[in-house]
Amino acid sequence: MKKSTIIATMAFSLTVLFASNATAQKFPDLDKSPMDVAAYPNDYKDAAKLAKVTYSRPQLKGRSLDELAPAGKVWRTGANEAAEITLYKDMKLGETKIKAGTYTLYAIPEKDNYTIIISKDLNVWGSYFYKEANDVARLKVPVTVAKESLESFGMVFTKADNGIVLNLGWDKVRVAVPFTE
Repeated sequence: MKKSTIIATMAFSLTVLFASNATAQKFPDLDKSPMDVAAYPNDYKDAAKLAKVTYSRPQLKGRSLDELAPAGKVWRTGANEAAEITLYKDMKLGETKIKAGTYTLYAIPEKDNYTIIISKDLNVWGSYFYKEANDVARLKVPVTVAKESLESFGMVFTKADNGIVLNLGWDKVRVAVPFTE
């Protein structure tokens, strides 16, 4: 191989190397409240999903639950963007029928109960832009207190006699939200 070809190849390789490094993407650090998904059924053996919720999981990190989800105020049910719930078939929350589709999921925490809110708003950050006029359904559900404290907020669906239950848990607070068929 000619000396000039070797020099040209090396020059080209160095140019590509430096150009790649100069335009490399800067990727963000891990989110402090990682995104998660809860679905029912929670395995993929059965493709017929009934519901799915996408939310971010804040942690207590020495803070009180009242500080992070204040009583009497609309809460995004997680962190970052408002939680989004997808119902794959028409269901009821209390006596209110909700058509299949994707909605935001909010809550108003109180000591003894949470008001669960399904809103037609989508792609919203937190609860800062919440509009009561866009509510599709509301249901007050009781709070139970567990012995075990959960550091991270979490959601999980369970089967019920005539539907499913979306279980919310954080610190020692537990809330069961029934969706019926």
